[in-house]
Amino acid sequence: MKKVITNVLKFLLFLGIGLGILYLVYRSQNAAYEAECALKGIAAEDCSLIKKVATDFREANYFWVLMVLLAFTISNVSRAIRWNMLIRPLGYTPRFINAFLTTVLGYFANLGLPRMGEVVRGATLARYERIPVEKVMGTIVTDRIVDVISILLVSTLAVVLEYDTILDFANQYVSFDKLGSLGRLAFIAGIIAVVIGAILWYFRKQLMQTAIAKKIVDIARGFWQGIQTIRQLDRPLVFILHSINIWFMYFMMTYLCFFAFEPTAGLSAVAGLVVFVFGGWGIVIPSPGGMGTYHFLAQTALAMYGISGDDGFSWANISFFSIQLGCNVIGGILALILLPILNRTYQPEE
Repeated sequence: MKKVITNVLKFLLFLGIGLGILYLVYRSQNAAYEAECALKGIAAEDCSLIKKVATDFREANYFWVLMVLLAFTISNVSRAIRWNMLIRPLGYTPRFINAFLTTVLGYFANLGLPRMGEVVRGATLARYERIPVEKVMGTIVTDRIVDVISILLVSTLAVVLEYDTILDFANQYVSFDKLGSLGRLAFIAGIIAVVIGAILWYFRKQLMQTAIAKKIVDIARGFWQGIQTIRQLDRPLVFILHSINIWFMYFMMTYLCFFAFEPTAGLSAVAGLVVFVFGGWGIVIPSPGGMGTYHFLAQTALAMYGISGDDGFSWANISFFSIQLGCNVIGGILALILLPILNRTYQPEE
C-alpha cells in the first residue's frame, strides 16, 4: 500500500509539473492572442485561444496525422528489432511481438511517470521471456545510450544547417546573464557531487560489507553484462541502420505533421529538423510525455520560421495529443490486453 501511495504521489507531482508548464505556456500565449485581437478590433468574447485550438483540431488534415502515427509505429518496429539484437548475445531469443508490445507499453507508462516506461518494458519482457530483469535493464541502458548519442548528433546537424537562424533568434530572445547564472549553479552542483563521491570512495570498504551494497553489486554486474552486449552484435551494420531509421522516423513525425495544419504546411524539411530537435529535448525533460515542455520548445522553434505563437501552440497540441492519444494510450491499452493472451501458452527458448 505504501508503494502504491508513493507512485500515486509521484504521478500527481509530475502530472502537476506538466500541466503547470502547459498552463503557463497557454496563459502567455492567450495574453498575446487577446492583444492581437484587440489591435484588429475583434471583441473579447470572440477571441478565445481554447476555441481556436479546438477549431484547428477539427480542421486538421487527418490523413497526415495518420501518416505521423504510421511513422511512429515504424520507429517502434525498428526499436523492437534493435532491442532484440542487444538481448541475443545474452543467450536469449525474445519474440519480436513481445519486444514490440512491451516497447509500446513503455511509452504508455511514461505518461504516468517520466522514465517509468524503461522499467515497465524491461520488467514485462523479462517476465514473459524469463530473462533476469537486471540483464534486460542493462540492454535498455545501452539502448538509451545510443539514443543520447543520436539526439546529440541530430541536434548538431540542426545547428550546423540553421546556425544563423538559431543564433539570430537566441540573440533576440535569450538572456545570456541568466545562462551565466545557470552555469554557476551547475558548477556548484558539480563540486557537491565530487565531494559526496570522494566521501563514498573513502568509506568504500566499510560500505561494501553491507548486505545492500552486495545486492547493488550483483545488480550492477547484471547491468554491465547487458550493456556489454553491444560489443557482441552479430550484425552491427543492421543495428546502425535500425538506429538511423528510428530517428529518421522521429523526424518524419514532425515534418509530416506540418502538412496536417495549414499555417505550417509550407515549412521546409530543415525547419522540420529544427522543430523536431527542440521538441525532442522538450520530451527529454521529465514531465508526462513531455507535456508543457514539448509545447513550449516546439512553439519556440516554430517562431523562428515566422509561425505566430497562437498557431504554434495549436500545432504543438495537434502533434502532441495525436501521438499520445493515437499511439501511446490506445497502443498501450492494446499491449496490456494482447501480451497475456499471446503469451498464455508461450515457452521461451534459449
